[in-house]
Amino acid sequence: MEADTKQILEEALSRRTIAVISHPDAGKSTLSEALLLHSDAITEAGAVHGKAGRRGTVSDWMDMEKARGISVSSAVLQFKVGEAVVNLVDTPGHADFSEDTFRVLAAVDAVIMLIDAAKGMEAQTMKLFEVCRARSLPVITVINKWDRPGQTALELVDEILTRTGMRSMPRNWPVGDSGHMLGLLHPDAMSMNRYVRAPGGAKKVLAEPLSAEIAETEYPVEWQTAVEESSLLEVDGSFYDRDAFLSQEATPLFFASAVQNIGVEELLRFLMEEGPHPQDRPDEEGSPHPITSDFSGYVFKVQTGMDKAHRDRIAFMRICSGVFERGMVATHAQSEKPFPTKYSQQVFGRDRTTVDTAWPGDVVGLVNASSLRPGDTLYAGQRVMFPPFKPFAPEHFRVGKTGDASKHKQFRKGIEQLDREGVIQVFFSERRGQQRPVLGAVGPMQFEVVSARMESDFGASVSFEPLEYSVARDIDEQAAEILRERQDCEVLYRSDGTPVALFRDPWRLRTVQRDHPHLLPDPPGSRTSGSATARM
Repeated sequence: MEADTKQILEEALSRRTIAVISHPDAGKSTLSEALLLHSDAITEAGAVHGKAGRRGTVSDWMDMEKARGISVSSAVLQFKVGEAVVNLVDTPGHADFSEDTFRVLAAVDAVIMLIDAAKGMEAQTMKLFEVCRARSLPVITVINKWDRPGQTALELVDEILTRTGMRSMPRNWPVGDSGHMLGLLHPDAMSMNRYVRAPGGAKKVLAEPLSAEIAETEYPVEWQTAVEESSLLEVDGSFYDRDAFLSQEATPLFFASAVQNIGVEELLRFLMEEGPHPQDRPDEEGSPHPITSDFSGYVFKVQTGMDKAHRDRIAFMRICSGVFERGMVATHAQSEKPFPTKYSQQVFGRDRTTVDTAWPGDVVGLVNASSLRPGDTLYAGQRVMFPPFKPFAPEHFRVGKTGDASKHKQFRKGIEQLDREGVIQVFFSERRGQQRPVLGAVGPMQFEVVSARMESDFGASVSFEPLEYSVARDIDEQAAEILRERQDCEVLYRSDGTPVALFRDPWRLRTVQRDHPHLLPDPPGSRTSGSATARM
């Protein structure tokens, strides 16, 4: 189809592409499910919180996720709210899967940050805030689980300001302490919503609006406290400043109970009315690539095993500019080879439907995209390449092997596939051979995912032999020749051919650096350990 500048801009204005992020167990998947419920994308929520008989969330579809009740892989959920389109990405919260989360953050326009009302700003929460700041991503903060005992509202607001430097702009405020939630105050209208809760949170909660006069009559102490507390955060006569939100000077703040669907409708409305729409994105040179130019897209995730019947491979691509049409022949920027797009799909958790047209901000699934990796660019017409994703330095290492020699072909195929997806990093050496690759991970739980995926997706079991390394450093061939002679490190090659030196601990690395200061300079802005967190 022929799309002019006006049409591309109009379609982009109606898109919201956003990720839900948090420390583990703050309620990301439950909130994602509640947003789907309030947008009428689903009719019944199935939050994962251990109750017998409850089905899993749409976003947590892997067997391991259902068994553990946690997200171990990001999931894309595209749905409509009126005439607008939301591309929502539910991310894994566990630090072991932070690399997957950070790939997602390169493909969205804003984030919803969940904070547990009882636990406040946890370690992973702070790391994610730092990454959002580095990527200039506006942050919407949700204090979740207000239906359970926790900290006071003002304590949490003060902690956000102290630890992130961002002031809070409340879009609602709790009436009643955490664990004793009577309703939500809306500061702009000075009114209150009282909720009639659905059993188990499976259906939409019914909101009963109360005027200030009625709220004060029925809840004199709690209402007055909520009014006074929320007023303390008022700045220059306004509770909300959109420019401050978009520039990360301040964060819109919501209080909610995602499992009860309380506060979710207000959050969804804010997202549609005030959430940022797709903008020009910087290319690899740092220059803004116009959203109205020819089609371009950025691959941020690759996943196999979503369709057990066909064992296909799907690449998730965020549309960055122009219009995408199914069947168009794009160019793979990394190889400059043509890439057909006949099998393109809209994704909703594990479910998929064919998509013919997509616009900036949309996420499209490309099926059987064997040549694509996270960080790749596709384009049509004007050439563009977006910054590739740089892998984290792994901190945990295992030798992978299969005990069944007859399954070696499946083993090799599976390991190569998981490497291309970014589930694990794979290294080889002449000494260990191709049949005993070294697997590197940011966290040990990644090896559990490898084991489960190898068994279910490729029919090849894998066993692990631990290696006592905790530091990896990319090197060049000159350094590889010299370090290969040492006994206190090991030189391997990443699957892309990059030589990598492994060290038992930071002290061993410093010893080698002292002996060869020009071979192993510290990367700018990182700690000597070269850990994954140093690159966040």
